[in-house]
Amino acid sequence: MSNSDDLVHDPHGGMARLLEIMRRLRDPDTGCPWDIEQTFATIAPYTIEEAYEVADAIEREAWGELKGELGDLLFQSVFHAQMAEEAGMFTFDEVADTMSDKMVARHPHVFGDESRDKSADQQTVDWETIKAAERAARAEKGVLEGVAVGLPALLRAGKLQKRAARVGFDWPDTGPVLDKVHEEMTELVEARDSLGHEEIREEFGDLLFVMANLARHLGIEPEEALRHANAKFERRFAGIETRLAAQGRTPDQSTLEEMDALWNAVKRDEKGS
Repeated sequence: MSNSDDLVHDPHGGMARLLEIMRRLRDPDTGCPWDIEQTFATIAPYTIEEAYEVADAIEREAWGELKGELGDLLFQSVFHAQMAEEAGMFTFDEVADTMSDKMVARHPHVFGDESRDKSADQQTVDWETIKAAERAARAEKGVLEGVAVGLPALLRAGKLQKRAARVGFDWPDTGPVLDKVHEEMTELVEARDSLGHEEIREEFGDLLFVMANLARHLGIEPEEALRHANAKFERRFAGIETRLAAQGRTPDQSTLEEMDALWNAVKRDEKGS
């Protein structure tokens, strides 16, 4: 058995083992055909999916699953770095060094001579100042330049609004934002009643964008809030199914009125009333 084989089969091989496994998977002569034919573009959707699965495990407090999900996400970074090394762009070590350099530079109150005696809010301001300097060094001139296009739309909306707020383009409190929500809702209703599909979609998008802004003003992560709403819907609909099953029926054997009544019963039970 070669040294490479020894490492691949070493249960305590750590990061070196994972990197070697990735290298072997991508070996053009002896690797896995599926892994060999992948590109940055084909792997990117898996990277996004694995990040969401990490968030899902945390949301469910499934701590027994978190280690595996973090491993899956780490493997995505390893995969991208391996392809980059093959293309002569950079190595995994360079990725790690870049991240280390960034963290040291962004935390002078930990790794430098700045005082740690400041609030979390002040540290956030300092963090944004440092990031702004980094963007300037990359010759990003526009306020909104550099917000990744590939982000989930709701997350990107929040980042765009946060960037604009840094230069004063923002409402002072939630009052005007709520007024704007009502305005956009009215425009959506008008579009539904008198305009075409494209106009309806545009007005619906405007409403979602303003809701993302409202979430920011309320200190709420909209993705997190929607995940909670999804989980609540799943839980309550499962309650409908359970109650119908006790009657020997399924949802498709029931009317909307019956299911709505059961929904309200599940809701009352959850609230203890």
